Amino acid sequence: MSGIIAEGVTRSFGEVHAVRHASFHARAGRVTGLVGPNGAGKTTLLLMLASLLAPDTGSIRIGDIDPVTEPLAARRLLGWMPDALGAWPSLTARETIATTARLYDMSKPDAAARASELLALVDLQDLADAPAKVLSRGQKQKLGLARALVHDPQVLLLDEPASGLDPQARVHLRMLLRDFASQGRTVLISSHILSELEEVVDDAVFLVAGSVVDAAPAPSATRAWRVRLAGATDERFSADAWQVASTLGIPVESVGADRGAVVVGFPGEDAAADALRLLVEARLAVAEFAPAQSALEHTFLNLRSAPASPPAHPSSETEAGA
Repeated sequence: MSGIIAEGVTRSFGEVHAVRHASFHARAGRVTGLVGPNGAGKTTLLLMLASLLAPDTGSIRIGDIDPVTEPLAARRLLGWMPDALGAWPSLTARETIATTARLYDMSKPDAAARASELLALVDLQDLADAPAKVLSRGQKQKLGLARALVHDPQVLLLDEPASGLDPQARVHLRMLLRDFASQGRTVLISSHILSELEEVVDDAVFLVAGSVVDAAPAPSATRAWRVRLAGATDERFSADAWQVASTLGIPVESVGADRGAVVVGFPGEDAAADALRLLVEARLAVAEFAPAQSALEHTFLNLRSAPASPPAHPSSETEAGA
């Protein structure tokens, strides 16, 4: 099975250092998120992995293949989905996929069959014969994914694949990505919208200002939790905040508000569990007790600047996201 290993990868454009000594491992059979703000270097890194841009320094392996010295072999393994489709405007969706298949040396009958199969997979059957140029942003994303899958690649590089998708299509995309991983493929997905990654990634890599950064939150980092008492409203927030704070033995000034709920910071899940026990023992009617931030958001907001170790599973307090 083919995974991705990047070691010390650097790429600059004149005085702009887009990627700085980035190292990470995306494993086969898992979905790895490449997380970072706009301008972090995610697309530049993906272009190097896709053999479309050579690194200034460092090394990349796609399975046993170096995409710099063996780009054609690497592209046989890779399915590359850029942020923008870049479709041939005169071709239909069906023709776009079939033409791509022909570029991979498929026969005309096989290319046509593959086009029909992939149009069904990404739910574009009804638009199969519509010109690609008339498709919406979300529909073009679906077509881009189908085109990336045309040669049945073992490694998928997806740059902002959920951009423009409606909620139903995002759920479908999430199911597809999990299915690809279960088949043993390597899936690397880039996004700066953490909510799109939270439910799909197994591992994550954080890229900030071109560098992969340590995903372990600082020891002093606290995570915000929502505590909502039954019947909570904005009008009775002050009373609820006083009850929660006094039960937990903390100053009422230290808690926040979120749509009627009380927001309290805890240094870890054990501390949160102890707090919940105290609230229940005090007979407060706790209707909701849950993190106010997703695990990826918590990690991202508390990043260290040290070089990263191998990505951790995002369900833990030290998870890494990309």
